Amino acid sequence: MKFSEPLMRGKLIKRYKRFLADIKLDDGREITAHCANSGSMLGLNVPGAEVWISPANNPKRKLKYTWEMIKMENSLVGINTSLPNKIVQEAIENGDVEKLAGYPSLRREVKYGENSRIDILLEDEGLPTCYVEIKSVTMKRHDLAEFPDAVTTRGTKHLRELVNQVKKGDRAVMFYLVQREDCDRFTIAGDIDPGYAEALQAAKFGGVEVLCYSCRVRPEGISLSWKLPLDV
Repeated sequence: MKFSEPLMRGKLIKRYKRFLADIKLDDGREITAHCANSGSMLGLNVPGAEVWISPANNPKRKLKYTWEMIKMENSLVGINTSLPNKIVQEAIENGDVEKLAGYPSLRREVKYGENSRIDILLEDEGLPTCYVEIKSVTMKRHDLAEFPDAVTTRGTKHLRELVNQVKKGDRAVMFYLVQREDCDRFTIAGDIDPGYAEALQAAKFGGVEVLCYSCRVRPEGISLSWKLPLDV
């Protein structure tokens, strides 16, 4: 996934009210950007860190910029949670996800279950319909990528919905997209949300498949990198 316009670099002043971030650009201007991430962003709220923002294409939008990534040690981290579905879609269409190959039809945001929408629905007449739920992962502790960085009742609900689809004879995949490339493995942050950790174990027992990939994050764009070993 490539950005439509060059990103602008600056330094983080502070993130606040969850969806706002004050940033000082390299040209000296101080702006407020939209933070498209509802999580705690644990370990990423570091004042003075290098950040990259994109200009908004909609002239009517109140906030004219979106915070896209931050530099942590030697790795850029993509923090925009609205991008993973597009990144994964492109990877599937390019044949980069072996477990999800062979489906000629790909649809996004399809209604299913109890008032839910699946991120990606894969269909083929000769294969079970495949429901793919995608979660953006940004947190790193002890060289491990971890999810979630805050309690997520919505995420727990999604796991239950996936199990229900398996019971109906469909495939269901929980896809964790790590928007950084400095992690060796992936695990669940059970100390942050034990309920989610239990729900994932139940989902695995119920036939839900689990995939995790890291990303190549650059100011020019973000793309799928390599598959991460799972410790879940």
